[in-house]
Amino acid sequence: MFDRFQAGEQAILVHLDFPDETSREDLAEFKMLVSSAGVNELTVVSGKRNTPHPKYFVGSGKADEIAEAVKLYDANVILFNHSLTPSQEKNIEALCQCRVVDRTTLILDIFAQRARTHEGKLQVELAQLRHISSRLIRGWTHLERQKGGIGLRGPGETQLETDRRLLRERMINIRKRLEKVEVQRQQGRRARNRAEIPTISLVGYTNAGKSTLFNVLTQAEVYAADQLFATLDPTLRRIEIEGVGRVILADTVGFIRHLPHDLVAAFKATLTETREAELLLHVVDISDESRNENIEQVEHVLKEIEANEVPQLVICNKIDNLDDIEPRIDRDEHGTPIRVWLSARANLGIELFFEALAERLGKQVVNHQLNIPPNEGKLRGELYKLNCITKEHYDEQGHCHLEVKLPKREWNRLVKNEANRIETYVEL
Repeated sequence: MFDRFQAGEQAILVHLDFPDETSREDLAEFKMLVSSAGVNELTVVSGKRNTPHPKYFVGSGKADEIAEAVKLYDANVILFNHSLTPSQEKNIEALCQCRVVDRTTLILDIFAQRARTHEGKLQVELAQLRHISSRLIRGWTHLERQKGGIGLRGPGETQLETDRRLLRERMINIRKRLEKVEVQRQQGRRARNRAEIPTISLVGYTNAGKSTLFNVLTQAEVYAADQLFATLDPTLRRIEIEGVGRVILADTVGFIRHLPHDLVAAFKATLTETREAELLLHVVDISDESRNENIEQVEHVLKEIEANEVPQLVICNKIDNLDDIEPRIDRDEHGTPIRVWLSARANLGIELFFEALAERLGKQVVNHQLNIPPNEGKLRGELYKLNCITKEHYDEQGHCHLEVKLPKREWNRLVKNEANRIETYVEL
């Protein structure tokens, strides 16, 4: 059912330049995607258009050129560096007599190859099912359809309808299983919150060096390679930060330009680690000429998963690929670290990273002394739920004196939820 690649397939690559920035794709990145999928590149058919052709996506003349290239190179798959509609895929396949795969399906296939955990496999399958549900008709054109009239009546349910029903049932089953995984993740997060262990999450464009940095910081052996989407399944490790204590570091899947929406939706459970983190370490390949565009794409995905308001520390990685760049910490006007320049691969600037991290996490924690009157027992209960009370005693009037320690983000959320009345009980 799925358009899964076999290693060693011979592919014709198709790339178009569009004046519209939202439709433009990067050819070099596309070639890395093709290589990551284990497909051999034969040649690239490129061109320029103002808007996609409704029938072939490319113009009819360019479509004939692709068909000739398929025959000339004896290719068995055509890879488009763009997202195609089901009808465009069908029309190009009919013209070229060759299988057509668009950018979205290619990324889904890479994810399917890299998934290792049970959760990761379920998430990828759900994304594939969502994507392929609109393309089922291509696989069943040879089967009968419902028709009216004597001698033309088909069965009560066509094969296409049967397949759609089975597909819906499978998607429902996967969602239920992913919900169970999410419950387990929530239990783990609650346990970490009770233990007052903050979580920091590595985010960034794919192949920015997140897993290499993760391995250096945690002495782990997470798979790291110079390829797109080397990391798919999230990994959590505990590290010690001087002045802060134990911290959970999460390595997550890398983002990419025009990341398929089905993938973002399917991986929301995994990306919750990012949304609930105290601090995001935004890893940037500073040697990449497209670093500014990559940063914009990461910010776009963070907004989509509702993690754009989480504080960030930018990690300018791979400075060993540049000349005359030394490890350093950049600070804002208040002296707060906002960027760290380092090289995870060359082990440069790691001590500066820990220094900046200690400063940022130290400022993320607030300490307050509260004087709560007897009629505010509910507020005291809310504080106990957050497991943030470090000391408690009562005076002769029945007032509860509390010392609380909690992340600044949690404190601001509490102030907002309590309509600011909690601030009136803070002892100065």
